[in-house]
Amino acid sequence: MTPETASAPMPAVAPLAIGSVVVDPPILQAPMAGYTNYAYRQVVREFGGAGLLATEMIAARSAIWLETNRGEHPDRLWGVRDEPRPLAVQMWDNDPDNLAAVGRRLAQDFRVSVVDLNFGCPVRQVTEKAHSGSWLLRDPDRVGTIVRRVVEACDGVPVTAKIRLGCSDSCRTALEVAQRIEEAGASCLTVHGRVAAQFFTGAADWEAIAAVKRSVSRMPVVGNGDIDSPETAVRRLRETGVDGVMIAREALARPWIFAQAAALLRGAEPPPDPTLAEQREIVLHHYDLVCRRFGAEQGTLLMRKFACSYAQGLPGARDFRGKVSRVTSREEFLQVMDTCFPRAATHFSA
Repeated sequence: MTPETASAPMPAVAPLAIGSVVVDPPILQAPMAGYTNYAYRQVVREFGGAGLLATEMIAARSAIWLETNRGEHPDRLWGVRDEPRPLAVQMWDNDPDNLAAVGRRLAQDFRVSVVDLNFGCPVRQVTEKAHSGSWLLRDPDRVGTIVRRVVEACDGVPVTAKIRLGCSDSCRTALEVAQRIEEAGASCLTVHGRVAAQFFTGAADWEAIAAVKRSVSRMPVVGNGDIDSPETAVRRLRETGVDGVMIAREALARPWIFAQAAALLRGAEPPPDPTLAEQREIVLHHYDLVCRRFGAEQGTLLMRKFACSYAQGLPGARDFRGKVSRVTSREEFLQVMDTCFPRAATHFSA
């Protein structure tokens, strides 16, 4: 954060309306498989600044099987019933009936604020094996059918969708898909500025995101991709005409980025990054939340990837990641935090 951008006042940005849900500030936490569970969302919520939080995406077919055969809900719905709103739950499948059934349950039983449909996941297990996620971008009419069925099933609870620009550079269907989604009654669309074939390589195309925004008449559009600072979030909002921005990977290392971006949107001085001692306590707090749910053994294994994310930007991060990624017990995790995280942190410069 440069002194010039940190101190320059910026005009307020209007809240984002997703149906009846007001997202204020219009800064959204992205759903990320394997990461945005209840513990992570709680850390983000404690810092503040995210107008809408989202779960990991759930597989509609698996959710139906679990409920039918075991009377259980997906583990990815941990905490959803009781945590503060607004909250979005994202799901994926290619069957309109499956998605409608799970959407209805999320709306009526879990009373979520927003039901989000994933048409952007580029992972082969979802695309090539299940013909879902970004695979569906090659069939705009089917996307529209899915959205329409889920909107009907959710009976007033806003339904949103997330897409990429297309399956590949030779198959950029975002404009047509966006129109089908709007026609089907969706309350908001999030656009990631890459095609599926890129995964997360190259640069997000925000001009293409802006073109999607211009192509729809009623539905608000949220932009996503390469938002790596509070200043970038504000600049994208101001320059592209999108109604909101979604922050993903950067927030795994800096869950306080939402609060900083929100302050800039208010024209206020953004809070500084936590001190190194505070960052260590954030990691330990996150670890404690995970262990409360899964126990020390499984919680330690799950926390390894989060700890690696928190180390991003530390000159000693490679050594820390190498060690923390191999811990198998609470004692080992705490020892690595005590001996390696502070050592890497002493060389840190913001």
